[in-house]
Amino acid sequence: MLEIINVLVASVVAFAAGAVWYMKLAEPWMEAANIKRNADGQPEGGQNPGLYAYTFVMQLMVAGMMRHVFELAVIDSPVKGLVAGVGVGLFFISPWIAINNAYGQRPVKLTVIDGGYATLACALMGLVLTLF
Repeated sequence: MLEIINVLVASVVAFAAGAVWYMKLAEPWMEAANIKRNADGQPEGGQNPGLYAYTFVMQLMVAGMMRHVFELAVIDSPVKGLVAGVGVGLFFISPWIAINNAYGQRPVKLTVIDGGYATLACALMGLVLTLF
């Protein structure tokens, strides 16, 4: 039961970090992602609340798999969790983002912003998953 709670807390922490990350980087991210905007500068059509739910479910999947891998690899301390989380974000997720963006002919700036968030979120997940 505690592991399920760890996964949920790790997902909430990563989700909250994403809210802060993308609020701070909203302007450069929208520019790099070529988001169409209204006259007030906001994305056309607004944000779909279902997108946030989908994002959280995807983060639950990442946190759940990280917990499983940590168990198999005996990653059992906050320092190990943090380092492993950075590794997952920087060396697994960010390269995949880079590949997708390269084929989509999207700016490197977008890869840096999204890959940076993936690395931060996974680092925080790794830390949280090993705290309890």
